Amino acid sequence: MAKYTQQIWRNNRFITWRPNAWDFVALLLLVLILTLLAWGSAEMSAPYKLGQALPISLSVQHLPMYALRSVLRLFIAMIFSLLVTFIFGTLAAKNKHAERVIIPLIDILQSVPVLGFLSITVAGFIALFPGSLLGPECAAIFVIFTAQVWNMILGFYQSLKTLPKDLRSAADMLQLSSWQRFWQVEVPFAMPSLIWNSMLSMSASWFFVVASEAISVNNQTILLPGIGSYIAVAIEHADKMAIFYAILAMLIVILLYDQLFFRPLIYWGERFKYDLTDEHKQASSWLVNLLNRTRLLTLIADIWGRYFHVLVSFRIGQPRRIDQQPVTISRRWQLAALSFWYLVVFGICALAAITLLHFIFHQVSVREALHVLLLGIYTALRVIVLIIISSLVWVPVGVWIGLHPKIRRYAQPIVQILAAFPANLIFPVIVFFIVRFHLNVEIWVTPLMLLGAQWYILFNVIAGAASIPKNLHYATKNFGVKQWLWWRRFILPGIFPFYITGAITAAGGAWNASIVAEVVSWGHTTLIAHGLGAYIAEYTTKGDFPRIALGIVVMCVYVLVFNRLLWQPLYNIAQKRYNIS
Repeated sequence: MAKYTQQIWRNNRFITWRPNAWDFVALLLLVLILTLLAWGSAEMSAPYKLGQALPISLSVQHLPMYALRSVLRLFIAMIFSLLVTFIFGTLAAKNKHAERVIIPLIDILQSVPVLGFLSITVAGFIALFPGSLLGPECAAIFVIFTAQVWNMILGFYQSLKTLPKDLRSAADMLQLSSWQRFWQVEVPFAMPSLIWNSMLSMSASWFFVVASEAISVNNQTILLPGIGSYIAVAIEHADKMAIFYAILAMLIVILLYDQLFFRPLIYWGERFKYDLTDEHKQASSWLVNLLNRTRLLTLIADIWGRYFHVLVSFRIGQPRRIDQQPVTISRRWQLAALSFWYLVVFGICALAAITLLHFIFHQVSVREALHVLLLGIYTALRVIVLIIISSLVWVPVGVWIGLHPKIRRYAQPIVQILAAFPANLIFPVIVFFIVRFHLNVEIWVTPLMLLGAQWYILFNVIAGAASIPKNLHYATKNFGVKQWLWWRRFILPGIFPFYITGAITAAGGAWNASIVAEVVSWGHTTLIAHGLGAYIAEYTTKGDFPRIALGIVVMCVYVLVFNRLLWQPLYNIAQKRYNIS
């Protein structure tokens, strides 16, 4: 009898409570990860006074500690990004009045440079945690958060807007509440795209890791221990070996968190693919295989899974029955509520605009503002060229990767590494070629912007191609659809919503990357291209806040014009193609 008290029935088989050797291996790995995270968290709250120097050593033995600190900031920002995505992505997708505010607001915020967020928030975070390093750490995490969250919100919003009608009908027939519908229908459908967008956001945030960790605002420099600060110091000293060590450390770190975090997530996310065939779970993970062989940890995971199932199955809100008539509210009250809502929003925007314009033009002349608008045109031309090149190159590549699960499994870590590669590490090569061959700086800084934006298109196209059901593939083969007809009638419509999301975020990322790309430094050599990014970078270093605000406002205006005139109509076409109601 004692033998059976140590067993539990699960998935049509008995699982023993007694741990095995795999449990000890998994527990050892878990304890090691938790210990490193606890040590890194304790270091983030060390005592610190403003103006105190935080020396960054270029010795290779300090790189593991710097890498741990950087990764910890990235994952903390990712947790907050996920929470904000669930809240605002859902609100924008389900409420058209909130959508009219949230989506333009995201357009504005994703065009605000990370240096703009840094210059605005760093003083507040330092004042919030006086005498502690936690203030600068929170500022760095907030900057990384702003580099991650907008892409995730737009991707999740796009998934909810393109939710198939048969899934909505199934939720109605099962009389699911709004809470159950969200966790059991909407989040599972959005999960494959959300996982790929999370990987993209994690990789894209590496692009700005130097700006987030090497804080230089108002002639005050704070170097937080991390790979970004290590790279900044290496560039300042023109230390090629230190740059090589930083690249090697980044490669190792990306491969580690890919194997320990994203690869198991992809394996787990395969079960949520909206596919009517049995071809699923193509991904594999050695960590998942290790955990599946454990006994005690499998049992603990099963218990926690039951609690989570109870949580997501809890009926919050009333179900919407098929035959139920919608609750009608007086037309007069509807108009009054909407008028009040838009009046409040318009009043806040008008007050903010008046205050901001007064702050800017108190020190800046109209002539200089017109010159900044001209600089914005230079950067806009670079962004347009970048989007065209990225689309021509990465849409076919993304489709090829997305349609082949085996290739996708091997390409995923490679794409993550390429997307995470900071443009700062290319500075020596760019400076050498521009100086050596007397190249035009205005043209040859564009590849640096390309590095920061092209991956949004690639990741979203991969996610879109991977989400196309297999039965549609079989249908096109049976009807003999090939070549250009195959692209025009099958692939392009299938990936179109994903491509638009990627193009929107790529455009925002390109504007943001212009701050890093239009001012290229290596040692004592600095090359500056004419553009809005160089203008913002220059006055951010000087701490000239009215001109920083002017540059950010002009950048936001350009992004809003592009989105309203180009991307929003294309997004509406994507929604109509999917018969979104």
